[in-house]
Parts: sequence; C-alpha cells; structure tokens
Amino acid sequence: MVAAAEKARADGIIPALSTEDVVVERPANLQHGDYASNLALKLARTVGKNPMALAQTLAENLETDDSVQKVEVARPGFLNFYLSEDWLRRQTAEVVRRGERFGNLDLGGGKSVLIEFVSANPVGPLTAAAGRAGAFGDALANVLAAAGYQMSREYYLNDAGSRMDAFYQSVYTRYCQEFGRDVELPTDGYLGAYMVDLARQIVEAEGDRFLRILADEATVQIGRLATEMMVQSARTTLGRLGIHYQTWFSEQSLYDNNAVIATIEELRQRGAVRQREGAIWFVFNLLGEDNEDVLIRSNDEPTYLASDIAYHVDKLVRRRFDTAIDIFGSDHQGHIQPMKPALTILGLDPERLKIIIHQLITLRRGNEIVRMSKRTGDIITLDEVIDEVGPDACRFFFLSRSVDSQMDFDLELAKAQSVENPVYYVQYAHARIASILRLADERGVIAKEADVSLLADPAELQLIRKILELPEVVELAARNLAPHHLPHYAQELATAFHWFYTQCRVIGDDPALSAARLILCQSAKVALGRTLALMGMSAPERMDRP
Repeated sequence: MVAAAEKARADGIIPALSTEDVVVERPANLQHGDYASNLALKLARTVGKNPMALAQTLAENLETDDSVQKVEVARPGFLNFYLSEDWLRRQTAEVVRRGERFGNLDLGGGKSVLIEFVSANPVGPLTAAAGRAGAFGDALANVLAAAGYQMSREYYLNDAGSRMDAFYQSVYTRYCQEFGRDVELPTDGYLGAYMVDLARQIVEAEGDRFLRILADEATVQIGRLATEMMVQSARTTLGRLGIHYQTWFSEQSLYDNNAVIATIEELRQRGAVRQREGAIWFVFNLLGEDNEDVLIRSNDEPTYLASDIAYHVDKLVRRRFDTAIDIFGSDHQGHIQPMKPALTILGLDPERLKIIIHQLITLRRGNEIVRMSKRTGDIITLDEVIDEVGPDACRFFFLSRSVDSQMDFDLELAKAQSVENPVYYVQYAHARIASILRLADERGVIAKEADVSLLADPAELQLIRKILELPEVVELAARNLAPHHLPHYAQELATAFHWFYTQCRVIGDDPALSAARLILCQSAKVALGRTLALMGMSAPERMDRP
C-alpha cells in the first residue's frame, strides 16, 4: 500500500505522505476483506478528487503477490484486500516450522532497552497492587524482545532517605518490644503487623545482641538486616510469578559514588538550579510555564527527585541504554513531571525515556470488595493473591486491562475451573490440542507433508486467519507499549480453536484430511503456546475437563 501511494505521489495524483498516513486495518466484517484502507477517503478532499476514483487509481498502482487473491474498491472509497485461501493454508506449515520464533519481528533492530518496574520501597512485603506492575512490565519486556529489542529488566531499590530512616527505627522499636522494652514507635513509622513478624525473625536469628550496643548503631544494623529481608521477600514473591531481573539497583549507591552531587552540579552549571529559603530547587519549563521542584530540602535532606535524575543519567549515559522505560503507580504522577525537562537540560533526548503510569486495582470476591487481609487484618499482600488463585491467573487478570484504566480483579472467577474463567478457557484450548496430538501419535497419524488444500471448512480457515494475527498483535503491543492486547488475542484464538474442534473432527476416517487438520492443530498450538509465553504463563499439556 505504501508503494502504491508513493507511485501515485510520483505521478502527481496525491501529495507526499508519511508511512503513518497509510493505515491498513482489519475490518470488523470479514465480508469486507481481510484488510481494508480508507486512504482514498482521507485524501479525497485534499486533492479534490472523487474518493472512489482515487481508490481505483491506488488499486491500479498496487503490486501484490500470491498472498492476495483480490483487491476490491468499495463505496464510499475503501480498498478491501482479500487473502488467497491457498496462501492461508500453506502458512500452517510455516507456523509450525518457525515454532517458538513465530510472531517475532525486527522492529527494534537490536536497540537496547532498560525496563524498570515494581520498584517498591523495601519497607514491607509487596502488595497486590505491585502484581499489576510486575505482570505488565515483564510481559512488555517479553513483547519488546520478540519485536527485536535487547531487553534488560531492573528493580530500583529506594533504600535511601527519610522513609528508610523511619523503617529502621520502626523495626528497631519492634525488636526492643519483643524483649519487653518500653520503646514507642516513631510518629511516622510503619505500623503493619508484618513489622512484628520481621522483628521476631531477627530475634530468632540474632538473639538479644543488639540490646548490648548503642541504640543508634543497633538501629542501623537491624535496619539493614530488615531491608535485606524485604528485598529477598520481593525476589521470592516476584519469582513466584516468573519475574526475574537482570539488576537490582540501589538508590544508596548513587549517593555513595557521588552521582547525585555531580548531577546537581551539572544542572547548576546549566542554569537550572537556584537556592531559596535554605533549599536547593530545580528550575524547569513544562508546557511553556516555569516550574520548580525541591532537590535538597532546607535540612540538607535530598528529595527523591535528586536521586531520580541521577539514576536516569546513569541509565542513559553511564550504562548507555538506547531507551529507558519506567512503570510507575498513579501516586507518582506529579513526581515524574520534571524528569523529561531534566534530561533535556542535561543534553539528552527526552524521547529516550518512556514513562507509563498504571492505575489502581480493586480486589473482589464476586460482588464483595476485599479490603483487608484475612491473615493479618491489614494490607493484602501479593503472596496472598498468588496463594489463592495461582501465578497464571494473576498474570492473565493483571494484564487483561489497559494499565491506564482501573481494574477489578475477581478472585472467585480467577480460580474457577470453568469456561467462564478466561484463564481456564485459554489454557484448556492448549491442553485440548496437546490431547489431540497425543491421540494422533497413538494412531500413527502423521502431519508431515500433509495436503493442506483439504482445509476448506469455514472454521478451519477462520482458525488459520486468527493464528496468523499473532505477529500483528506483537507489533501492536510493542509499538504502543500495550501488552494487554495479548490476553484478548489469546481468548479470540481459543474461541476460534474451540469452534474448529466442534465443527471438524481431527482424527477421523479420512487419513489425508486427518493429517491436514493435524498440522492445523500443531500451528494453533504454536500460536497459543507462544502467546501464553509472552504473557509469562504456562501452557499445560493436560487439564481436567470443565
């Protein structure tokens, strides 16, 4: 289509276009073709031509291969493309041949991307909300890797600053209370029941030795132990979801190596720092208006912004990643505003940083909102959700909505062993295919060199079409940083397979037809397994019937 538009432009029929202007989409109704373009309608008013005549001109400039059966000009000026059914059938063997590489693209061209997600302060166990960021970030990394990017996952540990001081003091207080000491919690401390459990674990491992040293030193030592325990807890919890990071980056390291001081000094040299009211401020322009944010408070305590700017310089300059992707919770909306202006002032392309905000989740059991933990009476941890519904259901449900929208997570539905549960519905399709392949093996049915021209049933052709959509889904998810397209595609693919299964007996009396349908099943298994893998889910070979 792009080549046809370029030829029409060269002939003076239409103006110059960018590739973004040429949009080819799947129509809602298959009777309107496998693909359609409204380019003629978009250009008609600009060039002063009838859209039908313009569409006809574009159609005449098209050069197609054997994958296209026909191109049709349709009112009021659409170009409809119909794929060749022979070509569709032949793709089943190609899908099987590509196997785990099916769906891979080369959009990224090997560019390096650092994706940072979850990054909760190490002051407590991960909550259910962290699961959404974890599932999203990991699936997005999978998608971008499939699209040709070199991916690296990172967890940023906010292990410096006033909140860590409060955490240290809180766990030290709980430790002392375990020995009957009358020590009050700090007013800004952490009150969760998990803090008592944390202190008890330290008592079990270390005994009372911290009571025999100065309180300030004991607070630091206990705090560091507790932080290590919280980091290990996060590793374990995320590992249960199949999420593993290449790096765990310490905020404190940015202070230890003077990166924060060096970054503030560079901002100062570029005229972006001013001192006022005893504090150091970052001055920047956002949307045409002057703004300022505190870097160092009047008590000499740095803000998160100071270390975050240094952190992103570390990502893009010292470690030389081509792109950095940050996934933040909705409570970070105001905090992130200065980040791109800071990169611009420091001479970096702000487009190298992509920031994604995920919204809150609401846990439900049917119509009942779950507000507190059954176990502790306070926060609902991610571990509790995994315990209840399993890692696959967690990942699927967390991914099922666009991250910029709030979502309801129905715990009862997520663990239901029925087709109403989309997780069960999708995974059962994969297990059913595996069962068919085992039966074929027992009966000696071989798909190799099958006559795929026998695949003529509408259910067969619809399944092939749906299988072949996977590369488009990967491209859509990669370009828009939107892996929520994967669970929707997985359900559509499972539906197409289940319909094929009810309409067409795979292992039947006709050996040639059985072989052809078997290779279709193999290609469906590849596409479904690949989709589940991109979502970070398992692809079961056996499951109980609903």
